[in-house]
Amino acid sequence: MAAASSSSFMHLAMFLTLFFFTVNATAKFDELFQPYWAADHFSFVGDAVNMKLDNYSGAGFSSKSKYIFGKVNIQIKLVEGDSAGTVTAFYMSSDGPKHHEFDFEFLGNTTGEPYVVQTNVYVNGVGNREQRLNLWFDPTKDFHTYSILWNQRQVVFLVDETPIRVHTNLEHKGIPFPKDQAMGVYSSIWNADDWATQGGRIKTDWTHAPFVASYRAFEIDGCECPVTTADIDNAKRCANSGGWWDQPVLSELNVHQSHQLIWVRANHMIYDYCSDTARFPSVPVECEHHRH
Repeated sequence: MAAASSSSFMHLAMFLTLFFFTVNATAKFDELFQPYWAADHFSFVGDAVNMKLDNYSGAGFSSKSKYIFGKVNIQIKLVEGDSAGTVTAFYMSSDGPKHHEFDFEFLGNTTGEPYVVQTNVYVNGVGNREQRLNLWFDPTKDFHTYSILWNQRQVVFLVDETPIRVHTNLEHKGIPFPKDQAMGVYSSIWNADDWATQGGRIKTDWTHAPFVASYRAFEIDGCECPVTTADIDNAKRCANSGGWWDQPVLSELNVHQSHQLIWVRANHMIYDYCSDTARFPSVPVECEHHRH
C-alpha cells in the first residue's frame, strides 16, 4: 500500500512538474505573441513553442503590440533533416503598401547541406536588398539567438550577438530610413519550394513532414506604440523617449563588432545585392555609402 501511495505521489509530482514547466514556458509567449495562422499547428513542449508545416498548412505568430525602435531576441531551433523547400521566417513589419520590413528568412536544404540565411530590408514598400550567408554552425541541433536591433541610426541583424548585417541611416544622403512606422514582430513557416532551395530546383519532400521549428526565450525591449495613436505621434514620442536603444554607444558598431561583421562577410556571405550587377547595372545608391 505504501509503495502504491509512493508511486501515485511520484506520478502526481511528475505531472505537476510537467504542467508547471509547460505553463511557465508559454507565459512569455502568451504575454507577447499570439498565433495568427493555423493555431492547430502549434504545440508547447517544455520551454519550447513548436510550429509545424505539413502538406495542409504552414503556421505563423505575431506580436500583440507594435514598436518603433528597440531590440527583439528570439531563440530558434530550425527544421532538422531534409528541410528543402521550406522557409522559416523571423521578421518585423509595419502595415500597408509603403511598409517597412526587416527580414530573417531561413531557407531549408537537403540533409547535410548548410542552411542559408537570407536577410532583407524594405523601406517604404521597396525591398530587393537581399543578402545571403551560410551559418558557421548547424542551426538545427540547438537553439540560437536571432536578434534585430533598431534605432534612429541603424538596423542591426545579429546571430548569437554577432552582427551579420547593418543597415545604416543615410538620410543625410537623401536615402529614406525606416523610423516613422510602428512595426510588429512575426514568425512563420511555409512551403516555398518554387524558389527557396537552389533556386527552386529542389522541391519539398512531403514524406518528411511535418517540418517543425522550435522557439523559446522571447524578448522584446522597445518603444511600444498604442494602436489608437497615429504613427506620426508614436514616431515623435519614440524618437524623443531617451530609450536605451538611442544611447550614443549604439549609434554604430563598436570595434569588436565591426571586426565580427567583416569576418562574417569574408567567410560566410554567399550573395550581396550590392554586388549583383545583373540585377542592378547601376549600384544601388545606399551601397555606395554603406561602409560594410
